[in-house]
Amino acid sequence: MSSPSAPNRVLSIQSHVVHGYVGNKSAVFPLQVLGFEVDNINSVQFSTHTKYAKGFKGQVLNEKQLSEIFSGLVANGLHSLYTHLLTGYVGNPAFLREIAAILKTLRSVNPKLVYVCDPVMGDNGVMYVPKELLPIYRDEIVPLADIITPNQYEVELLTEKTIQTEDDAWSAIEWFHQKGVKTVAISSSELGGSNELLALVSHKDGANSQKYRMLIPKQGSGISYTGTGDLFASLFLAHSTLTNFDMCATMEKTIASLQSVISTTLEYIPADVRTGKVPPTSAQIELKIIQSKKLIEEPKVILRCSKV
Repeated sequence: MSSPSAPNRVLSIQSHVVHGYVGNKSAVFPLQVLGFEVDNINSVQFSTHTKYAKGFKGQVLNEKQLSEIFSGLVANGLHSLYTHLLTGYVGNPAFLREIAAILKTLRSVNPKLVYVCDPVMGDNGVMYVPKELLPIYRDEIVPLADIITPNQYEVELLTEKTIQTEDDAWSAIEWFHQKGVKTVAISSSELGGSNELLALVSHKDGANSQKYRMLIPKQGSGISYTGTGDLFASLFLAHSTLTNFDMCATMEKTIASLQSVISTTLEYIPADVRTGKVPPTSAQIELKIIQSKKLIEEPKVILRCSKV
């Protein structure tokens, strides 16, 4: 009897909350459900995400502590096990540069390691990390990424291009390809109209080129969910691997699970909040990821992508 093959193993470096679902809390469980081993390092450890009305408490990991944790993995030869690096929220420039050093070490033992970068910097026109991170992402981190999953605002920040049309978005995506990024997935944009979001994905690897678009109905009346970008990045990592970079299948399965999580979350939200009569509390709109386990394992694809 032959031994089972080594599993895909992800090193995920992003935020952690005790209560709720953002960062690693949003990303780790879906990856595990889809068969990936996940080792996570928490860039911050907070009581809740930062939008809770009465604030949050917790600690921030610094770059020296990150290096120390990673050195313990290296000392035991465990860094050679990773097939993927996934990064999300980072709050300071030195920490972000330490991630680049970690990636260099990981690739020295596994040149085929896939780096998935979710450049968490802001949304809806608001930047919520120090502005000093932007040039580091643009000049030092983006060129190292194999896959990048920004939202529309983050694309505009990185490329310094205003996106008002779909053509603008494709032009911005080409900027990432020119930086060396093989796969660019804009997880959400406001280009779909008042009731829909537009997601775009482009993959270029030598002669292999794939470009797809997908319209996604908005769910919930004006509700802005936290953790969806982190969930998108983890699902996209998983499905791009499992489909061998079939971008249409990857996007369809990723969006199917993401929409299912939001639908399940809405089932738990009071009706007056769901319909927009009463503003939601942060606790009411935490993603119901555990309750969506079956739909993450076996996505029910309803929305289809179209080739560009």
